[in-house]
Amino acid sequence: MMAHIETTSPQSWIDPIASGYAAEATPPLTDELLETLRAALNKIGLDHLPVGHLDEKAVERINQTLDTFELDLGAVVGPRIEAPSDDGTITFRHRSEAGRPLRAYGGQ
Repeated sequence: MMAHIETTSPQSWIDPIASGYAAEATPPLTDELLETLRAALNKIGLDHLPVGHLDEKAVERINQTLDTFELDLGAVVGPRIEAPSDDGTITFRHRSEAGRPLRAYGGQ
């Protein structure tokens, strides 16, 4: 999945990242879980990023936050951000084993 984000402020990364993750997460996130994810993303310093730019360290922090979110819940699997972006584009990739996407509720 790929989304082009028009960032008008550094804080504007949170909603597209959370929404992009939720669109591909299994099982679907409730509104409450989506808010929990947004709150977690809000704590990792995305507000300090330049407008329209995700660097490698930011991508790593975001993906680690998604890892922690999933581990805390123990029942959700979703995509990760694929690469840094200089143009406001967020590309998500599915994590997989043996060419099959990971599944919630016990993995493979």
